[in-house]
Amino acid sequence: MLQDEITYLKGVGPQRAEALISELHIRTREDLLLYYPFRYIDRSQITTVNKINGESIAVQLIGKIISLKEIGTGKSKRLSGIFRDDTGDIELVWFKAPRWLLQHVKVNESYVLFGKPTEFKGKYNFSHPELELLEDARIAQGSELKPVYGTTQKLITKGLNSNGIAKLTRVLVEECKSFIQENLPDEILQRYRLMSRHDAIAQVHVPTNQQLLESARRRLKFEELLFIQLRLAKQKLNQTKLERGVVFQKVGDLFNRFYHEHLPFELTNAQKRVVKEIRIDVARGHHMNRLIQGDVGSGKTVVALLAALLAIDNGYQVCMMVPTEILAQQHYATLSSLLENIPVRTELLTGSTPKSKRRHLLQDLLNGDLNFIVGTHALIEPVVQFKNLGLCIIDEQHRFGVAQRAQLWKKADLPPHVLVMTATPIPRTLAMTLYGDLDISVIDELPPGRKPIVTQWKSDSRRIEVFQFMENEISKGRQVYVVYPLIAESEALDYKDLIDGYESIVRRFPLPNYHVSIVHGQMKSDAKEYEMKQFVEGKTQIMVATTVIEVGVNVPNATVMVVESAERFGLSQLHQLRGRVGRGGDQSYCILMTGVKVSNDSKTRLETMVRTNDGFEIAEVDLQLRGPGDLAGTQQSGALELKIADLAKDQVMLSAARELALEITDEDPNLSQPKNQLLLQELLKSSETKSDWSKIS
Repeated sequence: MLQDEITYLKGVGPQRAEALISELHIRTREDLLLYYPFRYIDRSQITTVNKINGESIAVQLIGKIISLKEIGTGKSKRLSGIFRDDTGDIELVWFKAPRWLLQHVKVNESYVLFGKPTEFKGKYNFSHPELELLEDARIAQGSELKPVYGTTQKLITKGLNSNGIAKLTRVLVEECKSFIQENLPDEILQRYRLMSRHDAIAQVHVPTNQQLLESARRRLKFEELLFIQLRLAKQKLNQTKLERGVVFQKVGDLFNRFYHEHLPFELTNAQKRVVKEIRIDVARGHHMNRLIQGDVGSGKTVVALLAALLAIDNGYQVCMMVPTEILAQQHYATLSSLLENIPVRTELLTGSTPKSKRRHLLQDLLNGDLNFIVGTHALIEPVVQFKNLGLCIIDEQHRFGVAQRAQLWKKADLPPHVLVMTATPIPRTLAMTLYGDLDISVIDELPPGRKPIVTQWKSDSRRIEVFQFMENEISKGRQVYVVYPLIAESEALDYKDLIDGYESIVRRFPLPNYHVSIVHGQMKSDAKEYEMKQFVEGKTQIMVATTVIEVGVNVPNATVMVVESAERFGLSQLHQLRGRVGRGGDQSYCILMTGVKVSNDSKTRLETMVRTNDGFEIAEVDLQLRGPGDLAGTQQSGALELKIADLAKDQVMLSAARELALEITDEDPNLSQPKNQLLLQELLKSSETKSDWSKIS
């Protein structure tokens, strides 16, 4: 019954079913049962219009809509209404589906309104509030807790707003409760004091009271996290115990010569520890899958190079794949400089590599004359073939799609060892879930001599002061970055910001005393490269740019990073940008420029940047503010599809689920024991709908 198509559920029908499938991927009754509310309204808490103020969060009111009318034309058309209770009136505004709302919202009827008040021109209003007829709201649900479901504009036009979905799930819970099967063994239910699965699903949709709802959510969160961790534990077991890998048997001449004679600086203890972990991995005959986390400037590239020399000493080829052409060029330049006195042939392959050179590179890769290739996604093209690929190094891997990275694995008979590098510190909980099948190494020391970057937050009104500070630093022979946001949704507007900013800086820092570079995504690659080169070589003092310089630009002489409209950046992006300075021995500065008014979230981000340089602390705050999908770039990749658990809030539960998953797989790797049959059945069922990326990072 649970696998019946949603079309046949009472109240659905073909049109609503098509909308549920296209908008929420709900095809069956079970899919709808597992579509959980994202919050609950406590109907017992009612406020009044006269109590709404700047401190108000989401509130619930009871009153009547006394008027409703369309205002404006074309794209600016909106629906405006007046909501009245015994204490006063407040405006309601809708910018979407005004015609549908005009047809379905009843004037002079009593409604329960739920929403977050906002201030506009000194008055409060509600934008897109949730409405429910008071008589419908009083239909007994067994408690005063009303579930709220995520919906879309297309579903709303089919009558499936949150209330519409709630009505369907109430019907469904009654019909299907007895068909919901348990998927956790009794031993686990008793050990963790978990509610049964059918009771939990019933309570989460139709809660009896707050206590039972919390027990239901706890049960469903633990179940979700446990099965994620079981999948990851089994994948890791396959890689480390069952999956054969290439063996780097010796630490050879190239590694030793570079390590003892050509290292530009003494490795930190953290770097030495990570190199040792890699050496153990690649010698044991199993596939290495290791993530190196380290803040900007912690020396990940040198560690990756030492791993590459291990591979080359053992007769294997190495590729390094990076997300942008600028970063590829930067890595290539760095590696070429480090390998200047070592007989290792290193080349660069990007989309702009000339055809004649590309042809020679491809031939040399195939016959084994080329040891080490650095490139962008050009490396995954089918024409790129290796003679003996043994190690793949991937930088900022979350920027590549999983399927893209999988193309690299097809280029070798045995899966090459994998070394993933990221300068985006990942909170422990997120790493446990996203990268639970990888071994994780952390480079938690910066090279000696690095001074902490001084970060300041300044409003636009202090711009003259900032210009003066830039001038003082330039007079000392230093260089300055000025970065503007460039966001795809409004490229024309942001481009204008960038050009206006560039022109104002050129007016303030005129020729012949100052030279200013500009770099942005709309420039041709050769023009971009020329401007970058001018700055790298010290021929220009100021670089005005978009976030194309977020990763990969290494100019030790640059000591000032000015971030314009800093409130529009995420925390991890601000931290990456700050990491472009402070790469030499001189004191460096990051100045965050904003308008006078910023949101509370923006204020938290900016205050965090001023307070700390610790990337891991910053990542934890970012996780709380943005959620795991945004932070790790997984909303696009589909790597995290949590239905009810929250990695930012459920860290203790995640740790418990991981410990249990490791305990189970250590004792029973194939889940073949009778007590683990329910777990095995659930994993097999979920694997039918998930791609197996277990061999790749």
